[in-house]
Amino acid sequence: MSEGYPEYMKKSIEKVEATRARRVEETYERMNLDEADEVLNNYHPDYRPEGKREIPVGPSKGEKAPTEFVEQLLARGLVEPDDIDLGTIDYDVDILIIGGGGAGTVAALWAVQEGITPENILISTKLRHGDANSMMAQGGIQAADKQDDSPVKHYLDAIGGGHFTNKPELVKALTMDAPEIIRWHEKLGVMYDREKDGDFVELPGGGTSRFRLHAAGDYTGMELMRVIRDEARNMDIPVLEFTPAIELLKDDNGNVAGALLMNLETNEYYVVRAKSTIMATGGFGRLHIQSYPTTNHYGATADGLIMGYRAGVPLRDMDSVQYHPTGAAYPEQIVGLLVTEKVRSLGAQPVNRDGELFVNPLEPRDVEAASIIRECYGRDNGVETLTGMKGVWLDSPLIEEKKGEGTIEKRLPAMVRQYQRFGIDITEQPILVFPTLHYQNGGLVINPDGSTPVTGLFAGGEVSGGVHGKNRLMGNSLLDYNVFGRRAGIAAARHAKKASVGTLTLDHITTYEKQLKKAGVDIERKAPLLLPEYRGKKVLERHLDVEVTL
Repeated sequence: MSEGYPEYMKKSIEKVEATRARRVEETYERMNLDEADEVLNNYHPDYRPEGKREIPVGPSKGEKAPTEFVEQLLARGLVEPDDIDLGTIDYDVDILIIGGGGAGTVAALWAVQEGITPENILISTKLRHGDANSMMAQGGIQAADKQDDSPVKHYLDAIGGGHFTNKPELVKALTMDAPEIIRWHEKLGVMYDREKDGDFVELPGGGTSRFRLHAAGDYTGMELMRVIRDEARNMDIPVLEFTPAIELLKDDNGNVAGALLMNLETNEYYVVRAKSTIMATGGFGRLHIQSYPTTNHYGATADGLIMGYRAGVPLRDMDSVQYHPTGAAYPEQIVGLLVTEKVRSLGAQPVNRDGELFVNPLEPRDVEAASIIRECYGRDNGVETLTGMKGVWLDSPLIEEKKGEGTIEKRLPAMVRQYQRFGIDITEQPILVFPTLHYQNGGLVINPDGSTPVTGLFAGGEVSGGVHGKNRLMGNSLLDYNVFGRRAGIAAARHAKKASVGTLTLDHITTYEKQLKKAGVDIERKAPLLLPEYRGKKVLERHLDVEVTL
């Protein structure tokens, strides 16, 4: 174990400690719209036009998205369609679920509730069942279930946080379903934090007008996955691990009718015919947009977006990416890992190297992130690490000053242990942080029931777009996968009961490649990526030369 912070950082930490007593009662006024727009336009990575390129083909032709993602979109498939024998069906099911994280598992549970027998469902997942961002989420889940709150207020917060670009009917579904999702979790056995009188502990989040964040310590995602995964296992719902989908299959009627899977251990291909297919593959954090480090799990490489787009599903809001304001900036071994927003919800403040509070701790995530970048690289008030990366202090000991001794160990056990390994005690020392790539705000276009514009294909969770607009609020991602996983599972089950599947084809892949060639795109690249590459020259630097890229 190392000895905590290097000696040269301790002078800055002393300034943080010296100003702490004054800051216990200090507040920083929230930005008005003009101030927020100014900091976003000048410092948020989303607002750098050189970070995006236009999509030249497909249903979202002409729209812009991050360059790293578009490069994956403009690629050949991993197989030649003529080399695959679609006449041999390896699995024939009512519902195929692609992705074994939160959205996929919830969809499976509700498909069973809707009358599909477990043996007629198949979950295909790239890694192990539960290896997903859903497991890694820390802060909590929003739901308006107190007397001074309502789904309408939750709706207004989510719409405002998304810069009024969200799809309204999706936000309505998200916020109206939220209290029932919490009740469902209670029935399943989720152990949310509670007050002594039995009421839920509910905390604020950035951009919210009420305290509605339900949490299980700072490992809420793990607790939810523990419960819903166990429920799926108890139902004996079949799961193929280490077997990602690499291409959707269609039938001769143009409907999605299953997928082609690949066993990562044997490189065998499996043909799955399904009456309904649910895409639940999550986001694209491991593409390291604009070379940022990421909080995302190893398999988050945009597979579902690529397969869905080739099948004809439009994308929306792909020009927007969420950079979580507080990723670890030190020590080097954990750079980019999440420092949950719950740390700020409990009272920690972001302060510069002189111990000065420079932004309200609970601004929406994009505003908070841009403010931290401005403090580090616009005002040069950050703390530089040994590798040249800069960060600001998140004054975690302030939590104990405000909430009482023992609060951090009780409410943030995962954070405590994350830093203990490196000789840092966050009950006594602040945390050095800088924004990190966190969430894919946009995705596949869906309807409120989780259906996509292509018959037979449904989607839920981070792979879908429209729920969060251009910026997601804390606690709405765990809610998203529960609400739309449930809705997609129910809708897919109802569709499967009346659907029939025609002759399987991969003709849409051939058509898409022809479009790429016609547009003059070099298609030597293949996608989906499946797993990121970190060897040799492709290793990403952890130092961000933000001064150059602003």
